[in-house]
Amino acid sequence: MPRASAWPRLRTPTPPRAHSRQPLIGGSSFRSPDGRVLGADGGVGDPEAPAGMGEARTRPGASADGLAPAGSPMPEAGVEAEVAKLLPFLAPAARADLQAEAVRHVLALTGSGPGRALLAGQAALLRALVELAAAAAPAPARDAARALVNLAAEPGLHGPLLEAEPALPARLLGRALDPEWPWAEEAAAVLANLSREPAPCDALMAALAAEEPGGPGLERLVHALCTPDYNPRAPLHYLGPVLSNLSQRPAARAFLLDRERCVVQRLLPLAQFPDSSVRRGGVVGTLRNCCFEHRHHEWLLGPQVDILPFLLLPLAGPEDFSEEEMERLPVDLQYLPPDKQREPDADIRKMLVEAVMLLTATAAGRQQVRRQGAYLILRELHSWEPEPDVQGACEKLIQVLIGDEPEPGMENLLEVQVPEDVERRLQQLDHQEREQHTRGQPEELAPEPQAEGATPT
Repeated sequence: MPRASAWPRLRTPTPPRAHSRQPLIGGSSFRSPDGRVLGADGGVGDPEAPAGMGEARTRPGASADGLAPAGSPMPEAGVEAEVAKLLPFLAPAARADLQAEAVRHVLALTGSGPGRALLAGQAALLRALVELAAAAAPAPARDAARALVNLAAEPGLHGPLLEAEPALPARLLGRALDPEWPWAEEAAAVLANLSREPAPCDALMAALAAEEPGGPGLERLVHALCTPDYNPRAPLHYLGPVLSNLSQRPAARAFLLDRERCVVQRLLPLAQFPDSSVRRGGVVGTLRNCCFEHRHHEWLLGPQVDILPFLLLPLAGPEDFSEEEMERLPVDLQYLPPDKQREPDADIRKMLVEAVMLLTATAAGRQQVRRQGAYLILRELHSWEPEPDVQGACEKLIQVLIGDEPEPGMENLLEVQVPEDVERRLQQLDHQEREQHTRGQPEELAPEPQAEGATPT
């Protein structure tokens, strides 16, 4: 890549986005973030097992009163009639064993696109499912919540779900933040899926705003996310994507960036949370979305927050820099151990690079990022990075750091208006760059500019 002699044709990353990697439960099995399939009994199953309608892995045995076994094939013509039979067994007064079997049938249906589409038109059944998902034992709340996770994973079903139960976000929020609710993780996963779209996200924000008397709802959510063992029976990793999705909203970002609350400072350590890429990715997505607020960049980069080392450390490897280079890095990035590993998730690495990119939107931000030696970390990341999309994002950020400053009046990149025809041309160039990376054509990375009279290292 040739050295940029003028300000690069640059677009900032896409606006605050929803977290996209949400759980989809195949049939009556729960596929965890690491790919394992958890059966209805909590055991580990075959990660490649089919999970379509009528093929769900369930406990053996048949149900009573005309219901076919949950794992048996179901003729297409009889599907609607089968679904109609389920509703009486989902009622609160139904016998517990039949209720559990009926919920397993619904969970099996949600494992396929046609099954989810079929359930979308069953408003009464959806209401019954929501009731069971929030009901205490012996109700099959866990499988009911897992069925809702699958349904909420389909954006086209958000409307039917909210029409069937307008209070769904508020009810799930109450369960997700209940420190004694055993299926709080499933409730959080439903909210993570729902909050990807504007209407359910707004409904969830309204529910959070109405939270009393336990304090502001967002404060309770952040507290639950940042407190180890907040719920000893549920890890609550999916509160990370929920917060990331909520941070699309200006009101949520205003709360997160409130300097009196110190919310960002509490989230920063979770950017390297070792036990869950779901929580880690949600927190990084939240920080990235907060970086769109350029008025707060000076505070974020300053000593009160010092966000840059937290963004760069997951991108750093075990490189051995020269003494001169080492002195330019923040203390937390100096002399890293030889077994230091980079963030293993490519999506998270890209969000980290994009967050740093956003912090370079202003002249003061660019100066601060350069001063803290970000180029050195990005140079080594670019040499190591196996994913074309992440490598491309890294190259764009390096262009900003090594390029000349823009003309007067264009210093803030987040406020630069790009004409539509130029935007289309830049999108074409991006597509060509991705194709070049896919073909594996190597590019030469430009060196960092040296100060006049300085000796290259």
